[in-house]
Amino acid sequence: MGTYGLHIERVLLQQIAEGEEVAFKKLFELYKTKIFNFVVSYTHSDADAEEIVQDTFMTLWFNKGMLATIQHPRNYIYTVARNKTLNHLQRIARSEVMMEQVWANMQWQDSPVEELLDAKECGELLNRALAKLPDQRQAIFNLSRVEGLSHEEIAAKVGLSKSRVKNIIVDTLKYLRLHLSKHHVVLIALLTVLSACS
Repeated sequence: MGTYGLHIERVLLQQIAEGEEVAFKKLFELYKTKIFNFVVSYTHSDADAEEIVQDTFMTLWFNKGMLATIQHPRNYIYTVARNKTLNHLQRIARSEVMMEQVWANMQWQDSPVEELLDAKECGELLNRALAKLPDQRQAIFNLSRVEGLSHEEIAAKVGLSKSRVKNIIVDTLKYLRLHLSKHHVVLIALLTVLSACS
């Protein structure tokens, strides 16, 4: 990017930092296609890429107060998008690991065939449920259920008390039970795999 283009983008960030929505829309139009193409090269999903693009720009807007200090707008925007993409891919990977455990514990003989969901549907169902959680709750839940850390180990890692970590995990399990209550077979398996250490 030339010096002129860099200057224009810095001006846009300064205006956004001051709350100017027109400047924000200009920045969005300038970068939305570039960021989409960047993200979709990793997600291979147009829908996921569009969601990450929206999330990227929402993050920029919610943190607009710090934009005036950014010297390299392009690098900053791509870094935000990259981090969002990595978080998304990590959530998918964690969900796939969890679903392998769920499927291994599925009580096929206890449920009619018509109630069963295939593995892909189950993975998507669980992924959607987990994706709605705040980042900290997702992180704590996965440290417990995927990485197998104890409440004490998680507390030390995230800087919370042991009791707070336990409460977050219990609340997350309650949320998953409620969210998955319409999918009886998946719920049985999730309770088997996820609730053992609650």
